[in-house]
Amino acid sequence: MDLLNDAARRAHNYLNSIHDRRVSPAPESITALEAAIKTELPANPTPPETVLEEIDQHGSPATVATQGGRFFGFVTGGTTPAALAASWMVSAWDQNAALRVMSPAAAIFEETALTWLRDLLNLPEQSAGAIVTGATMANFTGLAAARHALLKKQNWDVENDGLFGAPPITVVVGGEVHVSLLKALGMLGLGRRRVLRVPVDGQGRMRADALPPLNENTIACIQAGNVNTGAFDPANEICAIAHQAGAWVHVDGAFGLFAAMSPHYRHLTNGFEQADSWATDGHKWPNVGYDCGLAFVRDAEALRAAMTMNAAYLPPGAHRDPCHYTPEMSRRARGVELWAAIRAQGRTGMAALIERTCSHARRFADALRAAGHTVLNDVVLNQVLVSFGTPEQTLTVMRRIQAEGVCWCGETQWQGHVAMRISVSSWATTEADVDAALASILRATKT
Repeated sequence: MDLLNDAARRAHNYLNSIHDRRVSPAPESITALEAAIKTELPANPTPPETVLEEIDQHGSPATVATQGGRFFGFVTGGTTPAALAASWMVSAWDQNAALRVMSPAAAIFEETALTWLRDLLNLPEQSAGAIVTGATMANFTGLAAARHALLKKQNWDVENDGLFGAPPITVVVGGEVHVSLLKALGMLGLGRRRVLRVPVDGQGRMRADALPPLNENTIACIQAGNVNTGAFDPANEICAIAHQAGAWVHVDGAFGLFAAMSPHYRHLTNGFEQADSWATDGHKWPNVGYDCGLAFVRDAEALRAAMTMNAAYLPPGAHRDPCHYTPEMSRRARGVELWAAIRAQGRTGMAALIERTCSHARRFADALRAAGHTVLNDVVLNQVLVSFGTPEQTLTVMRRIQAEGVCWCGETQWQGHVAMRISVSSWATTEADVDAALASILRATKT
């Protein structure tokens, strides 16, 4: 127990000092970590106390301070206190969440969290859900269900017979589709290059009027929250066109789908509930902690058929067994942390998280415009794209910001522009954090 108390003490010290640290680690911290860790494999055992000390002494200084309030480089949430505490309990329990009989606790927490999320995200009540590692696997899971459903209509058993000789499936995506969805298509054998790309408008939204002909062999993939601009595809129009043709609609809503939790931003997700499958991330806006992805499928049987497994030592139970709904069999009890994050914040707390971070994003945009810099996107959610002049000037400013270490913002290229992207996703971000970050950004433009 002394070892666990020491770990708790070190974790507390790390979190307690997070706001006073650089956001990006100093280069010398990375060099020191490599020198200390990249050694020959020890021949003999090392005391656990020494191992823990090495992790903290060398590892903590080389981490990126994503648990603080000034990391804006990617859509990366922090970990809420309740989710972090639950994570410690999950590690202590060390449950395998594959089957209910292996961990009734894991199964019950997971079922409850998924039920709550269906409500919060305004998804059909009959939808089946799965907790996976992130949006890539969530897209994989939803698209696997789509592949099953479309080919089953043509009497093709893709899970048993594969894709050799199978009827072709057409996949339609927007011109600014996220790479995680393309990766999922590649893993499913549907191809990253075989997609039909639909032109987008000036904010990256798929143009419904530019859709190609769709049919019952088509999967149309739409976005709830463009990774650069935060814009939402016109779901009402696309779902109506797709369903009239018998096509399947899949939503990549890694962060934007959570706008449904806020009365102020819920209108952005209107129509997305009409889709057939959805992918999102618990480790983004709900701030559950890494890793936590989520997939939902309207046709529960399609998801189960795409993911199920059978063996003599796996007798069917009377209750839901998670392994029949996810790509993994053995898996961490992620549902406990997800449940804890939702339970601690409740409906109003989840809404407040969305509204507070979006308000911070607007403050960034307003202040940067007022200082004479160009905000490239309509700030409809939590994403801000800013240009500081030429591509070279923008990259120079960004490098200065990252070197100073007060905050961290990343580079992107969008519709012919080199831009700095500000993503506000953490529960820990305060107005003081925004003020400090803005001061650092403006200093970098004047150096």
